Amino acid sequence: MKQGLHPLITTLIASLLVCSAFNAVAGPRVAHKNADEVVLPEDSPQEASLRIETVTEMVAPTAEPFNGKISFDENFTSRISSPILGRATKLHAQIGDTVKAGQALVSIDSPDLGGAIADYRKAMADLELKRKALERSRMLLDGGVIAHKDFESSEADMAQSQAEATRTKSRLKNLNMDSNSTAGAETFTLKAPMAGVIVDRQINVGNEVRPDANTPLFIITNPSHLWATIDLPERDLSKISLGQPILIQVDAYQNESFTGRIQSIGTMVDPVTRRIQVRCSVDSKNKLKPEMYARITPLNNRNQKAIRIPNSALITEGLYSYVFVETSPGHLKKRRVTLDVQEREYATVKAGLAAGEKLVVSGAILLNSELSAGK
Repeated sequence: MKQGLHPLITTLIASLLVCSAFNAVAGPRVAHKNADEVVLPEDSPQEASLRIETVTEMVAPTAEPFNGKISFDENFTSRISSPILGRATKLHAQIGDTVKAGQALVSIDSPDLGGAIADYRKAMADLELKRKALERSRMLLDGGVIAHKDFESSEADMAQSQAEATRTKSRLKNLNMDSNSTAGAETFTLKAPMAGVIVDRQINVGNEVRPDANTPLFIITNPSHLWATIDLPERDLSKISLGQPILIQVDAYQNESFTGRIQSIGTMVDPVTRRIQVRCSVDSKNKLKPEMYARITPLNNRNQKAIRIPNSALITEGLYSYVFVETSPGHLKKRRVTLDVQEREYATVKAGLAAGEKLVVSGAILLNSELSAGK
């Protein structure tokens, strides 16, 4: 009950202010055909203060909205760190840039890279030497000049050199260096592993970079793929299920809703907060941004329909709720409705309204004031 009190008070204050303006508008007074009906004369200036919309149905919610937020979809996000020790010498990309896979991000001066290249070149030279020694040993063994154990020793030396050459080549491959074009340079270029947008950068020219750093140097993500996460209270676990459709609302787009589905439910409850992490997919329409706070409403899995109206359309009198419905042009009738779930901005109607009817969604309180004054 406390959750719905604040928006209703806000709506009441706003409507009373509009009511003053409504009563100040010059023009003919409204007529009252019945005790629960207001009739506005044709081209009445008071009608401009009202907003009337057609009632539509939506999938019924199964619970009140949960607090959540928008986050990166980790399947389309890469956190990039340097695999080598060095110092940044040149930046090739900035926050907000769209990059392609393999595009340069930053150049790093790294003596370790020079050492890795030198190790590879030495390993290849030693491998060639041991290969020639093995060929000579095979010829001498065939001529009966050396013992078989001497040939086996040459084979072992060859195997060790082969292993070292493979190790140094793999090291260069991990650094995205071409082993066929190593020229002893000590400049390492950190490249984007995937296409996307750079949303974070934690490096400047002159900064030292380390492979064991706690924070990534760059974060690249595909902004069209996002998650919505819920810190679900333990008591509400029975109200959700995998694959269940959800409705997402954010403060940035108060008159717009986004859809999604529950993808995963945490396997354990946080022992401190007594909450469970729930991850949902979301159709962001390229409007939502990571770290936005959201209100996430689970919907009925069986696609049962319900009527959802803004709280600004409601009038509360005692224990009952009322709305104004336009029965014909200029004729506005007060009608009692039964609510199912009331959220911060919207309420779900259980009975009293039908899809397709025209509802006063703004100005209902001033109509009710006018109706009361005419009694």
